[in-house]
Amino acid sequence: MPSREGLRGRPLADHRLVLEGIAWRFRTGAPWRDLPEEFGPWQTVWKRHHRFCLDGTYQRMFDVVRSHYGINAGDDLARLLSVDSSVVRAHQHSAGAPTVPGQAVARATGHTGGTLE
Repeated sequence: MPSREGLRGRPLADHRLVLEGIAWRFRTGAPWRDLPEEFGPWQTVWKRHHRFCLDGTYQRMFDVVRSHYGINAGDDLARLLSVDSSVVRAHQHSAGAPTVPGQAVARATGHTGGTLE
């Protein structure tokens, strides 16, 4: 994990707690702002997640785990990863709601949007 050893400025928040906050957010599908207070300020958790994405920290973490368990980098990711569909949430727009107000009513009544005479 990245360290601020020898660097000036405020010490980093606990990596374990921040990673738990990131995992909680993705597990629940909640917005960052709804992160429970026990994980610290949501801005800190989001910023660390964003930084880990950009600087390759996540990739290095996955590489260490793969090497520890003897998994080659060329192995199929579908074989390595599993997503439980009971915790994957669809976005509200994928629930089948009409995208244009009144569109469902127009379809049901057969109105095509032509001019009124």
